[in-house]
Amino acid sequence: MTIDNPQNFGSDRPSEASNFNINLAGRYKLDRIFESLTWIAVAIALLVLATLIIDVLADGLPRLSWDFLNNFPSRKPEQAGLKSALFGTIWVMSVVAAVSFPLGVGAGIFLEEFAGDNWLTRIIEININNLAGVPSIIYGLLGLQVFVRYMEPLTGGRSILSGGFTLALLILPIIIVSTREALRAVPDSLRLAGFALGANRWQVVREHVFPLAIPGILTGTILALSRAIGDTAPLITIGALTFISFLPEGLQSPFTVLPIQVFNWVSRPQREFHDNAAAGIIVLMVVLLLMNATAVFLRNRFQKKAS
Repeated sequence: MTIDNPQNFGSDRPSEASNFNINLAGRYKLDRIFESLTWIAVAIALLVLATLIIDVLADGLPRLSWDFLNNFPSRKPEQAGLKSALFGTIWVMSVVAAVSFPLGVGAGIFLEEFAGDNWLTRIIEININNLAGVPSIIYGLLGLQVFVRYMEPLTGGRSILSGGFTLALLILPIIIVSTREALRAVPDSLRLAGFALGANRWQVVREHVFPLAIPGILTGTILALSRAIGDTAPLITIGALTFISFLPEGLQSPFTVLPIQVFNWVSRPQREFHDNAAAGIIVLMVVLLLMNATAVFLRNRFQKKAS
C-alpha cells in the first residue's frame, strides 16, 4: 500500500467526527424541543382540567346535601334530587360489568391462546379492532333493534337489561383488545416450561399465564367501564327516561342514569338547575372514582400475588 501524500493520511476522520458531533448535537436539541413541547401540552391540559374541576366544584358543592341525594327529580330546582339516577347507574353498571368482563376476557383468551392463525381468526381480529372505534350511537341503534324490540320478552323492552347489554357491547372490543395485549406480555418461556412439565394448554393458561395477565386485564377493564359510565347516547337511543320519580324494582324496570339526569338539568334555562347539574357531575365523578379505586385495589392485589 502506497501513500501519495502522508500529510493527508487520516485527514477525513476528523471531519467525519465533527460531522457526527454536529448531528448528535442537533438530535439532542430536537429532543429537548419535543420534550419542552410535551411539557407545555401537559401543563395546558392540566390547567384546563383544573379550571373545569374548580368551576364544577364551586357551583356544585353548595348544592350537595343528603336531601339532594335522597330526593327524586322535580320541576322545582330546590327540591330536585338524583336518587333515581344514582340507583339506575348502579344497576346498569352492575349489569355491564357482569356481562362484559367474562365475555371480553373469555374471547380475548380464546383468540390469543387457543384460536389458530387462519383467515377466520384474522377477520374476527380486524372486526374487533374496527368495532373499538365505532361511534357509540351505532351501538344504541343496535341495542334498540335487538334488545328492546327483538328480545323484549326477555329484557322487558326499554329496561335496565337493555341498557346494560348495550353498554356491554360498547366496551367489549376494548376489553378483548386489552386482554390480548396483557396475555402477549407474558413471556413464551413460561408457556414452554408448562408444556415441558406435561401440562396441557388450558392448564398452562389457567395456572400460569392468566394470573400474570390479570393486572393488565383489569387496567383495560377500568378504562372500558369508565367509558361506559359516562356514555349517554346509546341509552337515550334505546329509550332511557329523562325524568323518573321511582326506583327500579328489577332488571326489567325503566331507568335513568346520572349522565342523562345531568343532561336534562343542563338543558333547562334556570340557573338553579345548572347548579344541580354541577352537583350531579360531582356525584358521578365520586362514583367513577370509587369504582376505579376498587378495580385498582384488585389489580394491585393480583399483581402482588403474581410477583
